[in-house]
Amino acid sequence: MSNPVAAATQAEMAKIDDRIDRIFAMQQANRYRIANTGAKERIAKLKALLNLIHRRKEHIYQALYADFQKPSPEIDITEIYAVATEIKHAIRHLKKWMKPKKVRPTLATLTTSSYIRYEPRGVALIISPWNFPFNLTFGPLVSAVAAGNCIMVKPSEYSPNTARLMKEMARELFPEEEVAFFEGDKEVSAELLKKPFDHIFFTGSPEVGKIVMKAAAEHLTTVTLELGGKSPVIVDETARIGEAAQKIALGKYLNNGQACIAPDYMFIHQSKFTEFIARFKQQIQAYYGETEEDRRTTPDYSRIISDRHHARLVKMIEEAVLQGAKVEIGGKNDPQDRYLAPTVLSGVASDMAVMREEIFGPLFPVIPYQNLDEVLNTINGGPKPLALYVFSRSRKNIRRILSHTSAGGTCINEVMLHFLHVNLPFGGVNNSGFGNSHGFFGFRAFSHERAVLKQSRYTPIQLMLPPFTKTVKKILELTVKYF
Repeated sequence: MSNPVAAATQAEMAKIDDRIDRIFAMQQANRYRIANTGAKERIAKLKALLNLIHRRKEHIYQALYADFQKPSPEIDITEIYAVATEIKHAIRHLKKWMKPKKVRPTLATLTTSSYIRYEPRGVALIISPWNFPFNLTFGPLVSAVAAGNCIMVKPSEYSPNTARLMKEMARELFPEEEVAFFEGDKEVSAELLKKPFDHIFFTGSPEVGKIVMKAAAEHLTTVTLELGGKSPVIVDETARIGEAAQKIALGKYLNNGQACIAPDYMFIHQSKFTEFIARFKQQIQAYYGETEEDRRTTPDYSRIISDRHHARLVKMIEEAVLQGAKVEIGGKNDPQDRYLAPTVLSGVASDMAVMREEIFGPLFPVIPYQNLDEVLNTINGGPKPLALYVFSRSRKNIRRILSHTSAGGTCINEVMLHFLHVNLPFGGVNNSGFGNSHGFFGFRAFSHERAVLKQSRYTPIQLMLPPFTKTVKKILELTVKYF
């Protein structure tokens, strides 16, 4: 059964409000001490966090399994490895990131020297989701610590076991005046959002992202929004169908489809449709079992996070079938266990919920196409997705898709792997978010790029000061014309 944290009573909420006020004041007072730590001190914190993750590995497995039966190999890849890679990358490169970046003077500023100074934003708020709770909490936390911030963290109430564990881990390493976790429901988030943070990093749905942005606007707080949307896949007539089926099935059903960059729906060229459906079914069976019972009992398949989300997905399938869609494989569910089988739907229409709403579950609409223009028009008719995936061996088709669509990120002949590439910026565009994370881009998200200019004793500006004589006017005229 689902087990989100119950709504707090009035008395409990008063205690939470007091704690938020107290810790926010402590972090405000502590911000410049933390800001003035050097690379050596910050790297030591990151190393300590990495060691703690390795020591508490079994506890991480237990917490994530308790929240939605996530298998340990999947936890290794999508939660622990992702964060460990982020930490190691920051440790290797932090000194370089923190170093002031010199910039060349222009003709008008020849007598100056200038540089960009990376400064911590101050006190940051991280609001993280439930679908990859460890990864999407500690990932941005690593960037915020590397940048030298004080941080308040609100993990999701829908993964309470992981939230509790992360809070314990943070307490082992950081005093509350530097890093503090706050458990609870949306009321806790609402109270946190009343504070004038220097930066807010939010991962979640576009609907909640709008609420976060409105709250940030009250204090002119900068935000990084990592949202979601319907991430499409295009498989053209030149694609290797076996390879495409293998990679797309893994990406779609990883974490039971509960990933912001999971393939949401797919267009496949009509000439490859029958072959793809057959290969895709085989791939589901290879990953999760030959029969429906095998797939229901395999330890390698996660569960839906809550009863509410499970009911929403089941309703999507039922409504699609009533409106003429066909279940190619799957469709079985068990509400007591929050199980929903890997499911493929064909014959879907644009007005069905599975094509209007972000699915965020193991349902996969597959749509045949003849003309690539129709595909591009459909994709561009909706909000810009967080990810777009292309399977093709045609350079012409790949160039056309890239130049006639917009997405936060794109993989060609692969899915989701760009998330693990710490030298690439990860983020959305418009409805799927804005701002970037990972590696240097995460460090920069939690930093202010302060422009610093130093003038020498002599400056040509002195020739252009009042009174504006004929000579001064002539100098100004020549400057505007030639410089």
